[in-house]
Amino acid sequence: MQMPAKKSVASASAAAPTQALCEFLSSIRYASLPEAVVARTEELFLDWFASALAGKGARPVAIMERFATAMGPAEGPAEILTSRKRTSPFFAALVNGAASHFVEQDDLHNSSVLHPGTVVFPAVLAAAQDSGASGRDLIAAAVAGYECGVRVGEFLGRSHYKVFHTTGTAGKLAAAAGVAHVLKLDARRMQHALGSAGTMAAGLWEFLRDAADSKQLHTAKAAADGLMAAYLARDGFTGAKRILEGKQGLASGMSSDADAKWLTDGLGTRWALTETSFKFHASCRHTHPAADALLELMRAHGLKADDIVSVTAHVHQGALDVLGPVTDPQTIHQSKFSMGFVLALIALLGRASLADFTENSLKNKEIRSFHDRVRMVLDPEIDRAYPRRWMGRVTVKTRDGRELECRISSPKGDPDNTLTRAELEDKALRLAAYAGGADAAEMQRIIARVWRLRDETGVDSFFGGE
Repeated sequence: MQMPAKKSVASASAAAPTQALCEFLSSIRYASLPEAVVARTEELFLDWFASALAGKGARPVAIMERFATAMGPAEGPAEILTSRKRTSPFFAALVNGAASHFVEQDDLHNSSVLHPGTVVFPAVLAAAQDSGASGRDLIAAAVAGYECGVRVGEFLGRSHYKVFHTTGTAGKLAAAAGVAHVLKLDARRMQHALGSAGTMAAGLWEFLRDAADSKQLHTAKAAADGLMAAYLARDGFTGAKRILEGKQGLASGMSSDADAKWLTDGLGTRWALTETSFKFHASCRHTHPAADALLELMRAHGLKADDIVSVTAHVHQGALDVLGPVTDPQTIHQSKFSMGFVLALIALLGRASLADFTENSLKNKEIRSFHDRVRMVLDPEIDRAYPRRWMGRVTVKTRDGRELECRISSPKGDPDNTLTRAELEDKALRLAAYAGGADAAEMQRIIARVWRLRDETGVDSFFGGE
C-alpha cells in the first residue's frame, strides 16, 4: 500500500491557521464575550462615530459623497453619517469609511499598525442597518472584525507596512469578517469572504509625497469592498481558501517577514480589541510618542518654545518610513504627518488638537521656524520595542547650553494610559462640533445611546430619520 506523500500533510498543516481563524471568527457570540471586551467595543464605536462626523464637508469626503449620490440609490437602509442621507450598505460604508479617517483621530492597534475602527464600524453598521441587527449583534460582529484585522496585520509584519498602508490591506479582511458575522456566515463562507477581500487588498504609501487623497480611498474601499466580499460569500461566491499564506497569496506578494503564528495567537483568550489605542493628538500616531515626551519635558523644566534650539525625536523605523517623506508640509493633511510641524504645535501651544491644524498654521512663521529645528533619528531600543510598544524619546538643546532628555513608555491613549469615558465623551463632543457634524444636544443623545448599545434592539438610525 502506497503511503501518502509528506507534501500533502505539510500542505494541510499550512492551511490550518486560516481555517482556525475563520472557525473562531464565525463562532464568536455576544453572550460569551468578557465584559471588558463589550465595554471597550462601545467606547471604540463612540470614538469612531465622532471621528466620522468630523469628516463632514472635507473635500475628499465630499467627493466620495457626490460619487455615492451619482452611482448609488437615492434611498436605502444604511445611513451616511456626514450627510444624514440613506443609501445602500455599500455606499454608506464607502462614505463613512472615508469620513472617519480624515481628521486622524480614529483608533489604532499598535502591534498590527492597523486602524481597525475606520474600516470595521462603517461596514458592520451598514450591514446591521440593512439586516435589522441588534446592538449586541453589532458588538459581536465588530469584535470579529477587530480580531481578524489585528491578526492579519500582525501576520503581514513590518516589511508589509513599509510599502503598504495596512489599514487598506488587512482592513479589507477585517471589514469582511465583521460583515460576515452580521450575516451569520459559517466558517466555510467566512473563509470565502476573506479570500475575496484579500484578493482586492490594496493601499500604497506613495501618496504621502504628493499630499494626495489616497488615505481616504484606502479606508473607504476597505470598508465597502469588505462588505461586498461578505455579501458575495453569503450567496455562494467563492474566494481563495489560502489567501493569506498561499504561494501566491498576500504574504507572498506583500511581505518578507510574514509569520502565520499570529493568525491564531491566543484565539478566545487574547482579545486584541482591548489592546486598541485611542488617539489623543489630531495627527499621525507615529508623532504621538515624541509629542508626549516633548510636552512632558517642557513642563518638567519650565521651557518655552523660544528656549529651545533643537529637538531630536528618537523614533522607530516605521516612523521614518511614514513621516520621512513629508519634509515641507504644504497641506493640512500633510502637516499631520510632519514630526516637525506636530512638535512645533506642542512647543508653541502645548497641544496638537483638531483646531490647530489650519491653513493659517501652515503659514505661521513661528511654527515653520520651530519645524526646521526638529529632526528624527532611528533609535535601536525604540525600534526593537516597536510595534508591540510605541515608546517616545526626545533630546532637547536649550539656548542656555543644556541638553535635556525625556522618554515615555506609552503615549496617551494606549491601553495602559487610556482615555476615560469622560475624556472620550469630551473628545466626541469636540469631534462632532469640529465641522458641524452634530450639535451638542444631538451628540449627548448619541453618547447616551452608545453607552447602552448592548441593550438596543436595533441600530437603524442615529439621527431620527432626518
